[in-house]
Amino acid sequence: MRQQFVNMIRSLPADYQKESAGRLRNEERSFRHMNENTFLEHLKKKEYDKISEYRVENAIILAAGFASRFAPLSYTTPKALLNVRGEILIERQISQLLEAGIPEIYVVTGYLQEKFRYLADKYPVRLIYNPEYQTRNNHSSVYAARKYLGNSYICSADNYFTENVFEPYQYHACYSALYADGPTEEYCLTTDENGKITDVVIGGRDSWYMLGHVYFDREFSRKFLAILEQEYDLPETRDLLWEKIYMKHLSELPMYIRKYPSGVIHEFDTLEDLRQFDPSWNT
Repeated sequence: MRQQFVNMIRSLPADYQKESAGRLRNEERSFRHMNENTFLEHLKKKEYDKISEYRVENAIILAAGFASRFAPLSYTTPKALLNVRGEILIERQISQLLEAGIPEIYVVTGYLQEKFRYLADKYPVRLIYNPEYQTRNNHSSVYAARKYLGNSYICSADNYFTENVFEPYQYHACYSALYADGPTEEYCLTTDENGKITDVVIGGRDSWYMLGHVYFDREFSRKFLAILEQEYDLPETRDLLWEKIYMKHLSELPMYIRKYPSGVIHEFDTLEDLRQFDPSWNT
């Protein structure tokens, strides 16, 4: 029975395992009168009912932007549709999400929206058009998908993951991060002893910094959407990244760091970045 305990706990989200182990031991003491099979079924029902609240419901891929630093290439091809190491960027990400068992995927389009239409025929994804992509920053794409926000991955369509970073369960809201040795101009994170983000500053040194996918749990989604709706029509909101809105309300929006090793997450700010990663773009 003990090994079956261990196997079941290992199937839970990593952050949930320690908490579950203690509760399962208490359950074992409380239900010694049950036979082994009945007891295990009882545990499975209780535990899987509990972890269902941590099930990732969907992913929202932001793909509405123009990618001005990729001009003139981006005049005809959105950056998300570039071929990198033999795969279309956004298609690789969709495939990884599907492989991880994410049940619903939404792609928010804007610039050259017609170029993305084939995705809905090729993959089980739904397209959402952001009519404000030209006049607002990426917070408008999150707003365009607002009715789907829940336990949601928020992804940038132009990220490249060398391994599958997506999981079917997440314990709490988190932002992926890489470590910078030396100076960086990225969004640098300070966290407490539990990994909760306590400060975000632009630029730093020898620091973990935001890069890649984000996870909103239901509570984070509810609070963030309430703030976004309240501030959406303010003139100062128009040019803000959704991350800047989060930074303004850090104390109201608990989020944790999710650290990844160097080389797992890639972002291409310029064509030169892409050429360094994929030499085929040098020809």
